[in-house]
Amino acid sequence: MEIILRAHVDNLGERGEIVKVADGYARNYLLPRRLALPATPGNRKHVERERKIVEGREVQEKSQADAMAARLAALDIRIARRVGDTAQLYGSVTAADIVDFLREKGFEVDRRKLILPEPIKAIGDHDVPLRLHREVTVPLKVHVVKEGDTQPSS
Repeated sequence: MEIILRAHVDNLGERGEIVKVADGYARNYLLPRRLALPATPGNRKHVERERKIVEGREVQEKSQADAMAARLAALDIRIARRVGDTAQLYGSVTAADIVDFLREKGFEVDRRKLILPEPIKAIGDHDVPLRLHREVTVPLKVHVVKEGDTQPSS
């Protein structure tokens, strides 16, 4: 079945593309979730008009994400945690902790956009990627330090 994608679908295509998929995949997944439309002449014209509007919005969102990425890259993220005698953290640093720190600094970031497969459980410097936009990912430098330690790490 030929369909027109209304949104970016991983491993399938970009918005506005005409792709051929299995009938069941289109009927049971893409069409009910409004991710696609059947490829009829009327739908093709409608999607072309929609694409022009979205392309303008996409450029604006990407430029905003680039500006935010530049500000975030310069940010020193320092999170203090209690540490045992063997330099082992009590607990861990999670994506929610990083988002709370960013919120205190005036950045509104969705926790799900942080690419942190598992919580940070060690003292030191860690790179945590933050996906601001489909094309913009900024690596955040997270410094996990001992509670009460005010020395900047080298």
